Amino acid sequence: MTTSTAQFSTKDKILGAAEELFATHGFTGTSLRQVTSRADVNIAAVNYHFGSKENLVNEVFRRRMDQMSAQRLAQLERALAEQPGEIEPIIAAFVEPALDMASGRAGSGAFVRVIARAYVEKNDALRKFLSEQYGHVPREFAGALAACLPGLGKAELYGRLDFLAGALTYAMADFGLIKRPPGTTEHAHRTRIAGELIRFAAAGFRA
Repeated sequence: MTTSTAQFSTKDKILGAAEELFATHGFTGTSLRQVTSRADVNIAAVNYHFGSKENLVNEVFRRRMDQMSAQRLAQLERALAEQPGEIEPIIAAFVEPALDMASGRAGSGAFVRVIARAYVEKNDALRKFLSEQYGHVPREFAGALAACLPGLGKAELYGRLDFLAGALTYAMADFGLIKRPPGTTEHAHRTRIAGELIRFAAAGFRA
């Protein structure tokens, strides 16, 4: 194993352990000692790769959010080019990459619970990081939707985008009344949920 491979493996182990622990115990309820114990590394490894617990929290988000944000923006660009003026493809570009990530591929299932923690825990540093790193993504979607809905005020538009984000987080957690029926694949279930959410959101934006 090369040095670079070993370093990546150690870093990834730390991120995976932190993600699981943050999902279960929250950010304030998880200590670096718990992370090092779960990842089977020493504290020096955490300090080397991340420098602080705050940076570790940020990197847990960056590991998932970078890819999801890139997928959202690429799908949005295609939607605007191929179906200009249509609301549903814009909403689909916001919804589908998130639900795809939530399906648990690449071990991302715990991250959905980490997102929920970010909603309920007061962590100003994390919120500042997320706003600075990813705030441009909802702004891109708001601009695209505004072009389709010229009669909708900015406050209403951003409010409805917030409602969509909240409903999407709930759907990602698979916490509601609509459970995957026996014999239905995860992909088919997520596709159906995405379709329902897109139609629901489109009606809300047009109201």
